[in-house]
Amino acid sequence: VQLVESGGGSVQAGGSLRLSCSVSGYTYSHYCMGWFRQAPGKQREGVASIDSDGRTSYADSVKGRFAISKDNAKNTLYLQMNTLEPEDTAMYYCAAVFPPVMSAGFCLLGSGPLRHGMDYWGKGTLVTISS
Repeated sequence: VQLVESGGGSVQAGGSLRLSCSVSGYTYSHYCMGWFRQAPGKQREGVASIDSDGRTSYADSVKGRFAISKDNAKNTLYLQMNTLEPEDTAMYYCAAVFPPVMSAGFCLLGSGPLRHGMDYWGKGTLVTISS
C-alpha cells in the first residue's frame, strides 16, 4: 500500500488549500483513513478521519473549517482546508488502516488506530500559513 500526499503550499491567513492523498495497492473493502499534522517542535496530532461507511471525525481546532472526503473511484483522500490560520502551519500526513470489519467507533480521532498507530503513512506535504 502506498500513500502519496500533494497540494501543500504557502498561503495567507484566511485562505484555502485542498490536500490530496493518492492511495494505491489495496483491495480491501473496509478502511479507516486520516489526516495528521506535525508542527515544528510539537507532537503529531490527528486532524480528521473518515471510514469506509462515510463516518468522519475532526479535531476541535479544525471543526467548521476543514472537511475530509474520499473519492473511491479515484482512490484519493482529500482534506479541504478553509479559513486557514498561522497555527495550521505544519507538515500534513495521510495515513490508513484496513480492518477486516468496520464498526461505528473504530475510526474516531483519539481512539483506536488513530490514537495507537496507523499501518500505512505517506511522506507528507508542507502547509505554511502566513499572517
